[in-house]
Amino acid sequence: MNTVMKINRLEIENVKRVNAVRLEPAADGLTIIGGDNNQGKTSVLDSIAWALGGDKYRPSASQREGSAIPPRRHIGRSNGLVGDRRGKNSDLKVTDPAGKKGGQQLLNEFVEQLALDLPRFMEASGQEKARTLLRIIGVGDRLEGLERQEKELYSKRLAIGQIADQKAKFAKEQPYYPDAPESVVSPMDLIRQQQDILARNGENQRKRDKADKLQQSVAFMRSEVESLQRQLERKREELVESEASLNVALMDAEDLQDMSTAELEESIASIEEVNRKVRANLDKEKAEEDALEYRNQYSGLTAEIDKVRKDRMEILQSAELPLPGLSVDGGELVYNGQKWDCMSGSDRLKVATAIVRKLNPKCGFVLLDKLEQMDLKTLREFGTWLEQEGLQAIATRVSTGGECSIVISDGYVAGQEHPTTEERPAVQQETRTGWKAGEF
Repeated sequence: MNTVMKINRLEIENVKRVNAVRLEPAADGLTIIGGDNNQGKTSVLDSIAWALGGDKYRPSASQREGSAIPPRRHIGRSNGLVGDRRGKNSDLKVTDPAGKKGGQQLLNEFVEQLALDLPRFMEASGQEKARTLLRIIGVGDRLEGLERQEKELYSKRLAIGQIADQKAKFAKEQPYYPDAPESVVSPMDLIRQQQDILARNGENQRKRDKADKLQQSVAFMRSEVESLQRQLERKREELVESEASLNVALMDAEDLQDMSTAELEESIASIEEVNRKVRANLDKEKAEEDALEYRNQYSGLTAEIDKVRKDRMEILQSAELPLPGLSVDGGELVYNGQKWDCMSGSDRLKVATAIVRKLNPKCGFVLLDKLEQMDLKTLREFGTWLEQEGLQAIATRVSTGGECSIVISDGYVAGQEHPTTEERPAVQQETRTGWKAGEF
């Protein structure tokens, strides 16, 4: 049995807007079901999804309005499986090439759910698409851990950078006094020096006072000598002694020189201003040191972030991605450098289809609705890519142009013989040849 399943023929009757439709889709490339609005195009895709995916894809109003005959879906697959749903309960019968019968479980092995509901994937958020891709290549948990680590490091680095900027700004705003001493001056040292000088000056003054008193005494004694002749001898002795003492005192006082305290008094008066400048200089130096420290921390965190990003890229580069140029960045899908919202319509279809194939390599087809949103050039590009990849896409488009493989009108294939309900002819494709990329 072929391990890749594609749809090679289908018959649909009385499902939603479909009366009777027969179709043999192109094995590779794009098969477009065209027609105006409300003619049954989407009903064909819904029928295929219901036939292959089971009752969870069953439409709420599955039977064509006005029809008394139950819906019927008959789908042949390239791997030899033939599925048929018919009857009131739409019971499923699956037959393999050997004639063995099976049920939904046998189909599930070959059918990827996203292939039946590709719009659900395409409409998901960028993060959900990325998680789907990472899950199927088996690196989701590792990358999520690295992304969390990167976010934590980034947040920490951001906070550190803000602090560093604040510290640098604060340091820049601080005044600096180049003439200030390196350390704070103690006023006690200056006061102590002042007291020593004042003590020495007091001692000098006492010596001057003593000399003055002795001079006065000598003068008095001389007067007494002159006036007291009878005490001349005695007073002369006293005079000699006093003169001797006077000579000593004069000699002691002759070389004395008082020191000025004006400079110390000025220093004491200005010490607070000096110390203010010293403290300002110290604060500036500390702020600059803090800013440098936080800058170093910032650089270290940047290196860690770069390593995390490198590790993430190495994981993605070594992973078996479903499409060249496809990756995950910032928690979102990126294809050829473009995120989902910036991808072309063709690239979006390529990415989604490739992911479906990666999820289940046995599923070789996808169903697409509303391709009228794409121009003919985009359709050509997507169809060419499908053929190159050996993939099958069955799509609808509001159009009756040459790009359409069949055109649905009022529930029938335009140009196709309308079978009666009782006559269920064998599949016989009488419509135009399946559209190939580049041929309109």
